[in-house]
Amino acid sequence: MAGKPILHYFDGRGRMENIRWLLAAAVTTFDSVCFLLPQDGSLMFQQVPMVEIDGMKLVQTRAILNYIAAKHNLYGKDIKERALIDMYSEGMTDLNEMVLLYPYLPSSDKGGRLTQIKEKSRNRYFPAFEKAPSNSIGITTYEFGGLRYSFHNRSRRKTVGPSCILI
Repeated sequence: MAGKPILHYFDGRGRMENIRWLLAAAVTTFDSVCFLLPQDGSLMFQQVPMVEIDGMKLVQTRAILNYIAAKHNLYGKDIKERALIDMYSEGMTDLNEMVLLYPYLPSSDKGGRLTQIKEKSRNRYFPAFEKAPSNSIGITTYEFGGLRYSFHNRSRRKTVGPSCILI
């Protein structure tokens, strides 16, 4: 059996958070290492996240997620289910990008951007996830790739996954 994956990232959530969630869903323990960018050539594009797993040093969030999902049979049972998983994960990536960039905006832009994030979340992204059970390829539950997701209306909150609350 291979050793635990080692996650290299800054002391924060960001792009590594989805990777942590997927490893947790796969019931895999891991070690986290917070560091400054090494200059030893181990980072293909000189940026993190990086995950050491199965003797490899994987970079780029999407590549890491795809590898872990495939390794743990969480990437759909066929090409149609994988495409559906990709569509939902890309939608979440788009939403996450807006949220990740928010702290770095000039103060004068934050009010308008927060309004835009809330509007797009409520009117574009969450409705797409809520319609998942009635999609055209016959998935009738919130179960994709062996994982069960739930989306509940609770006032102005949506519960995504086991315990993540998006406002």
